[in-house]
Amino acid sequence: MNQAIIKQNFTSRMEAVQSAIIPVVGELINNNPGTISLGQGVVAYTPPPEAIEFLANFLAEPTNHLYKAVEGIPPLLTVIAAKLQTFNSIKINTDNCIVVTAGSNMAFMNAIIAITNLGDEIILNTPYYFNHEMAITMAGCHPVLVETDENYQLRPDAIAQAITSKTKAVVTISPNNPTGVVYSQAALQEVNQICRDSGIYHISDEAYEYFTYNGVKHTSPAAFPDSSEYTISLYSLSKAYGFASWRIGYMVIPKHLLVAVKKVQDTNLICPPVVSQYAALGALQTKPDYLRNNIQAIAQVRELVIDSLQTLEGLCKIAPAEGAFYFFLKVNTEIDTFELVKRLIQEHQIAVIPGTTFGMNQGCYLRVAYGALQKETAKEGIERLVRGLKKIVKT
Repeated sequence: MNQAIIKQNFTSRMEAVQSAIIPVVGELINNNPGTISLGQGVVAYTPPPEAIEFLANFLAEPTNHLYKAVEGIPPLLTVIAAKLQTFNSIKINTDNCIVVTAGSNMAFMNAIIAITNLGDEIILNTPYYFNHEMAITMAGCHPVLVETDENYQLRPDAIAQAITSKTKAVVTISPNNPTGVVYSQAALQEVNQICRDSGIYHISDEAYEYFTYNGVKHTSPAAFPDSSEYTISLYSLSKAYGFASWRIGYMVIPKHLLVAVKKVQDTNLICPPVVSQYAALGALQTKPDYLRNNIQAIAQVRELVIDSLQTLEGLCKIAPAEGAFYFFLKVNTEIDTFELVKRLIQEHQIAVIPGTTFGMNQGCYLRVAYGALQKETAKEGIERLVRGLKKIVKT
């Protein structure tokens, strides 16, 4: 069989999906020892002791090694419901329900497959989270991109204008990855109302819900009155509880989607890892000091980052960011974004993520992540970034 026929036979929808950039940058880091990474969005701290202690409860029950309910174990669902009511002002009622997932990325994929047909459209606000765009494309649907304003805030009028007969949902991420901005309650309420009026879903990704600064408050759209039947909320324990590898999250969905979501999850996963669900059960019952102290430490790192980035005024535009643990830089240069990322690693031993992977192809953008670093490493890392940008962009 000739090569052309072989290639034709083995093509698939995956060829339209962008490759994940984190492993590419990771390989560059490995090839340049001593590089400090401001790339991947993780935290430096470890899970709370309560999470580890609950593993003994898992091991004490032999049936925990068997399959469990697709939507999650009942004790965890109960604890999540209490957290949602206390922190998010979301009440679990006859119109909605909780499904535990293997992280919020799986929750997003569950939602997209459950609500769409081939060729449907999902609205993403740019810059978008790359795994959202990838999931939409994998599902045979089309991401419709709507630009945010100059400070990466939502533009509800533009969102409304982008809705067509093929639109199934609008996605918002607040606090935002990759920009770090937090959307106001008023803006989220306007988008939520647009979705209601248009008969489509509002998918709200809230993986960074605890990471807000300077008194800024997080808003959950599913807390708005009468929004349960069309609002899908996604949550993660990866960030707040240092659980990245445990792969545990959850979603709040309209009750009418439960059968569809369970079909998707049962096919891909059967049930969320039960050992991780026990760890989550412990984490969600940890003392408030755990989150408060760890997020205060990240807030201190954030101030160091802000102080150093201010010296780039004129060279970069840095929009205000009151959430998550990211800043999104627009660099005033004609240099190709990935070429700049490579040179920063190879010449200055500092790694960041190119904005192209977040859909920003016009201009040079960089995502700077600071959650994974202690103060001393963060100071050195951000100083390397500043020195590198000044040298490369000005030469």
